[in-house]
Amino acid sequence: MTTEAAIAANRWTRIGAEDVVDAAREPAEAQGLQPAAPDAELVPSEADSSEAAPAGAAPERAAEKLDRPLPEGVRRRVVGLASDALGGLPTAELPQSLRQYVKFTPARRAKYAATALAAALESEPAFRARIAERLRLGQPDLVKALESGTVPSAADPMDVAAAAYLVRSAGWSRLVTEAGEEAERAGAEDAAAEAARLVEKLQAELAEVRAAARADLDRQRAEFEGVRREADSLRKKVRSLESDTRRAQAETRRLAGELESAKAQAAAERSAGEGEARRLRHRVSELENAAEQGRRSAREGRSVEDMRLRLLLDTVLQSAQGLQRELALPVSQIRPADLVEAVVPGAASPHDVARRGLAEDDPALLDQLLAIPQVHLVVDGYNVTKTGYPTLPLEQQRIRLLGGLAMLAQRTQAEVTCVFDGQDLDVPVIMAPPRGVRVRFSRTGETADELIRRLVRAEPQGRPVVVVSTDREVAEGVRKAGARPVASVLLLNRLARP
Repeated sequence: MTTEAAIAANRWTRIGAEDVVDAAREPAEAQGLQPAAPDAELVPSEADSSEAAPAGAAPERAAEKLDRPLPEGVRRRVVGLASDALGGLPTAELPQSLRQYVKFTPARRAKYAATALAAALESEPAFRARIAERLRLGQPDLVKALESGTVPSAADPMDVAAAAYLVRSAGWSRLVTEAGEEAERAGAEDAAAEAARLVEKLQAELAEVRAAARADLDRQRAEFEGVRREADSLRKKVRSLESDTRRAQAETRRLAGELESAKAQAAAERSAGEGEARRLRHRVSELENAAEQGRRSAREGRSVEDMRLRLLLDTVLQSAQGLQRELALPVSQIRPADLVEAVVPGAASPHDVARRGLAEDDPALLDQLLAIPQVHLVVDGYNVTKTGYPTLPLEQQRIRLLGGLAMLAQRTQAEVTCVFDGQDLDVPVIMAPPRGVRVRFSRTGETADELIRRLVRAEPQGRPVVVVSTDREVAEGVRKAGARPVASVLLLNRLARP
């Protein structure tokens, strides 16, 4: 509850309490006592009083009447007595308006026939006298006391007033009026007590509302303090962000200036480069023209020299032929190259091929080695694939290498064996080796290097064997066994060449 709502509730609670206290202080006539309906008002006339009065009654009692409607409490008692006695009276003796209610229960008659009973008691003195006789039989002491002019002190004022109204004893109108006033006083006291109780309740509620308002005010003050602290913190953050923004803007302006300067410098350098390129192109064009003129001059000079040399050569050849005919010399079968010590093609080994003139990574060197008759090419598979394409999965590495070796074997007709390390395999490798390539995996507990050395040792002495591996230990081991080691990059270069 907010503070404004609590103040409004306190205001309306105070106004309601004051209204209740003022109502309690008013006379009983202002407490909402509704008079009986016009058809139910039991105001006796002089004629009715004279008819219902006994034979020996005094004239002043027959003239008694009520100066206002019958009090509501007395009316209910009179109607209740008439309703109880109605069932014991003969139907023929009842007024016409009450005969339809004879078969009702007393409670239903008091509820639905109250107006008819009240009207009959007022307008039918005979019917009222019969009800009075029934009352005399039921409460003889009370009726006798009323007829004798005394009122029992212990009797209910409402019962006394109802009996006096029915019996019409002396002073009955006074008894009815006193009973009504007593009822009004009791109602006023009850209303005052209810008003006091309501005032106490409203005061308690007012105290609760005030306490709730104070608590709500304290809570709002605490919330306001928290909001104020949070606002201070946000203001500090905003100031910090503004400072950072200003620094960032300054840095942006500085970088923009540097960028413009760099663009201008790049444009100047590009312009200078283009000028230098034009100058160099012009120089190249001049050099090309000069070279063409030089070649033209050389061709002209060479044609003259060639003619002189050809003439001299013809003279020498004719002289030699004439000398050979005169001396009858046979054609020589021995050439100077036959006297130079070297390895003949049939006995060549990989160690005798391309020792000089070719780089170790030149694909032509591998072509020369594979051109040796009966050569055996042994490839360290994973050493080659992890050198050339290590990012591929192992399966893709094997497929790519074996495909290249198959084409190489088809072109060179060499024996090719590819060895892979198999000691770390979890499951068997399912694959179809390509044509012309032998594929082997090392056994459990054995490396691919050891399997390669065993393959080299298994070859006969003198057969050319080429081993492709970058591993230094493998190269040294196969070299001692008579094989020629080459680097993996040499094979990769050869496979990359069309």
